[in-house]
Amino acid sequence: MPQRLEQLNHWLSRDLGLSDYEIAPASADASFRRYFRVSRDGESHIAMDAPPDKEDSRPFLTVGSALFEAGLHVPQIHHHDLEQGFMLLSDLGSTPYLTVLNEQSVERLYGDAMGALAVMQSCVDAGELPPYDEALLRREMALFTDWFLGTHLGLELSDSERQLLEDTFSQLVQSALEQPQVFVHRDYHSRNLMVCGHNPGIIDFQDAVNGPVTYDLVSLLRDCYIAWPRELVEEWVQGYHDIALDHGIIRQPMSGQFLRWFDLMGVQRHLKAIGIFARLNHRDGKPGYLNDIPRTLGYVEEVSGRYPELADFAAFIAERVRPAMG
Repeated sequence: MPQRLEQLNHWLSRDLGLSDYEIAPASADASFRRYFRVSRDGESHIAMDAPPDKEDSRPFLTVGSALFEAGLHVPQIHHHDLEQGFMLLSDLGSTPYLTVLNEQSVERLYGDAMGALAVMQSCVDAGELPPYDEALLRREMALFTDWFLGTHLGLELSDSERQLLEDTFSQLVQSALEQPQVFVHRDYHSRNLMVCGHNPGIIDFQDAVNGPVTYDLVSLLRDCYIAWPRELVEEWVQGYHDIALDHGIIRQPMSGQFLRWFDLMGVQRHLKAIGIFARLNHRDGKPGYLNDIPRTLGYVEEVSGRYPELADFAAFIAERVRPAMG
C-alpha cells in the first residue's frame, strides 16, 4: 500500500475511530490532491489527501466555510488534520455536470449554476482573499508563452512577436482590472460542478480570489471541456448580466461592456489554460489534457478575430501557432 494511503487509513481508523469501512479512489485533479470515497454502513464520505509539503489546505477550509455559510452546496468539512493534510468531507456524488450536459439539460443546469454564481458574487465577502491583480494575471498568461509556445511547440519568438504578446497581455489585464471585483471561484466549470440533490454541488474552490466579475462566468459558459454555439453563449451572458444587475453585483445596465469584458476575460483565461495543459503534459506526465487544447485555442482565435485591437494577435495564432501544431 502506498505510504500516503497507509497514513490516510491510519488517520481514519485511529484518529477518527472509523472501522469496517471500504475506501476506493474517487477522483484526482490537476494538482497533487487526491480524493477517496469512504463507505461505511450505507453512507459515504470523501477523504481528501493533500500532501502538506505540496498543498496548503488552509484556503480550502476558509473558502469552504464561507461558501457553506452563504447557503451554497459545497462539501461540509467534518474533520481535518492540516498537519498531515487530510480531510473528511460530505460526499456530493460522482456525477459532474460534464457527463450529463446536453441540449436538453443545459438550460436547467446552467440556470442553477448561474443562480449559485450570483449568490457567491453578492453574498460571499472576497475582501480577505488574494487579489486577482496584474502580477497574477500576467504570471498566468506567461504559462502560454513559456510552456505552450516554448516548451510544447518549440517556437522561437522574434522581438516583434514578443512585443505583440506584451501588448495583447496588457490589453487583457486592463480589461480584467476595470471590472467590478467580486468572489472568484477560479475553476467554475463542468468538472467542478456536481449533479446532486441541490444543484450545483461545488468543489475545487480552494484557489478562490478577489477578481473580475466575468471570470467565473467565462469558466462556465466557455468551458475548456465542452463548447456551445456563440449565439447561445451570448444569450446566457445577457441573462447573467440581468441577474447581476438585480443582485447589485453591477450597478447599471451595461450589456455591451459586459460582453466585451466577458470575451476578453475568456482570452486571458484560455491562454492560461492552454499553458497549464502543456505544463501538465511536460512537467507532470499528464498528457490527457493536450486533447483540450484545440477547443480552448479555438475560443482564443474566435474571440480575438472579433475585436480590432486583437486582430494582430489573431493573425499570430493563425500564421504561427496553428502551423506549429500541425
